[in-house]
Amino acid sequence: METSTLSVPEVSRLCREVLDAVGQVVVGKRDALELVLAGVLAGGHILLEDLPGLGKTLTARSFAQALGVEFRRIQFTPDLLPADVTGSLLYDQRSHDFTFRPGPVFTNLLLADEINRTPPKTQAALLEAMQERQVSVEGTTYRLPTPFHVLATANPIEYEGTYPLPEAQLDRFLLRVSFGYPDSDEEFDVLRRRMARRREEAEVPRVVDGPTLLRMQAAVEEVAVEDSVGRYLVAVVRATRADERVLVGASPRGSVALLMLARAKAVLAGRDYVLPEDVKELAVPALAHRLTLRPEMWLQRVEPERVVRDVLAAVPTPASDALPSYSR
Repeated sequence: METSTLSVPEVSRLCREVLDAVGQVVVGKRDALELVLAGVLAGGHILLEDLPGLGKTLTARSFAQALGVEFRRIQFTPDLLPADVTGSLLYDQRSHDFTFRPGPVFTNLLLADEINRTPPKTQAALLEAMQERQVSVEGTTYRLPTPFHVLATANPIEYEGTYPLPEAQLDRFLLRVSFGYPDSDEEFDVLRRRMARRREEAEVPRVVDGPTLLRMQAAVEEVAVEDSVGRYLVAVVRATRADERVLVGASPRGSVALLMLARAKAVLAGRDYVLPEDVKELAVPALAHRLTLRPEMWLQRVEPERVVRDVLAAVPTPASDALPSYSR
């Protein structure tokens, strides 16, 4: 297996090729696709929250094909059990012993489809996998393969028969992405491409493979974050905790998530350093789902995204070209 380090320009080029490949199928959503790829580059998990029929499942499958990693899908339903996710022990009559049968979580890219339609007990089965990259069954711990990423989908409108994700599990998602409706030209392009390929399924060419993806993720660690930018990032996160509309603000895990996403965004742009604009661009998808607003804010139709945008407008943006202190 090749383990040499990839340079930031090489990773940026590969990322553009991956986005171009996925963009052949998922039409007109380049900005949202960049967010998803930034989440994968940063080594995290992504929550795709949007209305049905906007390409959430297609996006997950397309990225798995372009990245050349193993892909599995779990359709979350009210009767799904934790063992259906993690796996279970089965009795082998030939050996007269119990053997472990891995569940679908043992993959590289797991699509947790409609994750809010399964009870909290099954939702919690993913917690250990998402945070520790392992599962525990009957006292035995099993490591998950690397890379390992969860792309979960949820419908933000229809709540009947659903189980909202608890804050602890929402916090495990590096970012939350929404696609939105395409414009008329993009929607016609979807129809045109469907007629041109003469079949429902769309194949995405493989651009990289699992080991190469790990090397791409390692390149993110080479991106420098100057002290003033790091302090600006912390100030933004802390301001969410001080806002009077917020009951619970973003935790230090949110600070780390925003840092890693900003570094991944810099790599996508071909830079080995983070700009304050990277922090601004990623603050809403990285932090909004981590905020718990006060109950009265629901009556005033205040959304967490609005709170984050107000915080960004209030926190002064730094301007510095100094070297980061940790690199001296």
